[in-house]
Amino acid sequence: MEKKVFFKSDDFSLEGLIDRAESDKGVVISHPHPLYGGDMQNYVVQSIKKVYREKGYTTFRFNFRGVGASQGNYDNDQGEQKDLCAALLFIASTGINHVELAGYSYGAWINSLVACKDASIKNIVLVSPPVAFIDFKPVTSIPGLKLVVTGTLDDYAPPDLLEKTVKLWNPKATIEIINGANHFYEGYTKKLESVLRKRV
Repeated sequence: MEKKVFFKSDDFSLEGLIDRAESDKGVVISHPHPLYGGDMQNYVVQSIKKVYREKGYTTFRFNFRGVGASQGNYDNDQGEQKDLCAALLFIASTGINHVELAGYSYGAWINSLVACKDASIKNIVLVSPPVAFIDFKPVTSIPGLKLVVTGTLDDYAPPDLLEKTVKLWNPKATIEIINGANHFYEGYTKKLESVLRKRV
């Protein structure tokens, strides 16, 4: 059962939903772009959450600053990186010793920025990192990257560009391409869940 919580990032109070499991494994899940209606209730975020919970993880999804009941305003990716770091600290403070990262679209971008600077974060899953929409040049390597998922019709995370980019981030990472899926996974969330279930 998910429980609403509030935690601090800078001077802002951010809202999140935590679903505790009995194991010491946890995952922080980041949502799509705040300026385009992205929030922690996004259905792709919910699919990611569902699979991790099935696998016995404590899940923690949260709203970036300025989204939902989270205080503040969109901060051009800088404040959002702080929000993610604060979320990682929060879930660790609940007794979770092994924290992983997952993110969809813009959430995958913020996860990439943070994980590029912090090699201690392991087992990172990125769903449709928007490499054709955002300049990912600051992301030079992601040591903990485990899995990247996109669709054949994803114009924001096109498979050909993503395959080249993922090799630079981490040549050991797996890339899964879902035939027929676009960036929004309409009609393909079950397929996405199936892919995650096999790889997480």
